[in-house]
Amino acid sequence: MSIKLEFFNDNFRLLKLKLPTRYYYFNYNENYIKFLSIGEGIFPEDKLQTKISLRDSNAIFTTESATKVYPSSDKFGINSIDITLKNSNCEFINDELILYENSKLIQFLKIKVDKESTFFYVDILSSGRSFESFDFASMKMRNRFIIDLKLEYFENFEVNGNEIKEYFNRHDIEKMIFSKVYIKTKNNDDFLNTLSSKGYTSFSYTKSKKMLIGVVSGANMSKMKQKIDKVWELYRESLNKKEFNLGKQ
Repeated sequence: MSIKLEFFNDNFRLLKLKLPTRYYYFNYNENYIKFLSIGEGIFPEDKLQTKISLRDSNAIFTTESATKVYPSSDKFGINSIDITLKNSNCEFINDELILYENSKLIQFLKIKVDKESTFFYVDILSSGRSFESFDFASMKMRNRFIIDLKLEYFENFEVNGNEIKEYFNRHDIEKMIFSKVYIKTKNNDDFLNTLSSKGYTSFSYTKSKKMLIGVVSGANMSKMKQKIDKVWELYRESLNKKEFNLGKQ
């Protein structure tokens, strides 16, 4: 299950499509693509691959709905996303990841950019189905960000649902929904100051200050997505872009 596409001078070209992956392409003032999987979600041993290349282009990406990961006795489902940017801007807003009880997932994310490019990327972790609460078995993240051919940030961790629940108990907090946001702007210093002034204090620089990472949380999915939308709106303002409606209301 894979898709490979590119934009060159804002012209779209599909290079590869293997079902059940599907997509919808819109061009209403900006290039906009929704990814959709025909199947029910990610099953054990499934391998989803998404490869995006932008050159002298701007594009917005999202998923059509939440990504469901099904239970497994031993095998992992794999989701691989590879993004390459040259003098371009990429905004990728994922819907939530719903890890079912006893599910296992590995995510490989690689974003490779030059110094002229910018990006806004969001991952959201839900608590699972409505009757579950972080009951998944394992989630492994291997996220690499390469800027000007140098590794700027490498996120390599594994977590299970029990560890998250134990964290809640240790800190005596109610169940929260989490998201990770990865950002590169034209001026990271100014944007970080803007975030702080708006009350978003959980963002910080990576080692060479070439990008920003942050955590956004909320008591429920609706409230957290509202916060993400606000951060995204500020990002677009920093690029002199108008607010964009993903059409999911």
